[in-house]
Amino acid sequence: MKPLRAVVTGSECTGKTTLAQALADRFGAPWIPEYCRGYLDAKGAPLGPEDVEPIAREQIAEADAAEARATDLVVLDTDLVSTVIYARHYYGSCPAWVEEESRRRRAGLYLLCAPDLPWEPDGQRDRGDLRGAMHRLFAEELERAGADVRPVAGLGATRLEAAVEAVRAALRRGLPWGRPAG
Repeated sequence: MKPLRAVVTGSECTGKTTLAQALADRFGAPWIPEYCRGYLDAKGAPLGPEDVEPIAREQIAEADAAEARATDLVVLDTDLVSTVIYARHYYGSCPAWVEEESRRRRAGLYLLCAPDLPWEPDGQRDRGDLRGAMHRLFAEELERAGADVRPVAGLGATRLEAAVEAVRAALRRGLPWGRPAG
């Protein structure tokens, strides 16, 4: 059986990377950082619609590689849901195959981070004033997909412990992870 894919997701600057790393450490699980950030750094220029597909392909490859070496759990710092939402937001649409793969590869658990942390601009983040609206887009997309979503809010240990308990509960349920959505 495939390991549980737990995706830490949400709008910009909501502590996703910090939380994903902490969860992986807590559970001794592999984790996959957000691919888009490294891609943007390597590109050295603003992203455009032509970047959506290479980003999606590499996200898929990295998630599959991590899943292959995991036993019970793999933690992802975002997944194709983020790619779909941001492609629609920035470019007005997303390639159909990316949207289909996002549905087909639906993770076993989504930890939806609330936009309740202070905004910290870093050169890649550009929509601090839209975090609430983006959060709603994530919630709506995950609901449409029928995903198992657990909200994560609060600061420091409060945020981490909410996420840890959500992962523990999902692992106890023992659902067949990675099955095609349907």
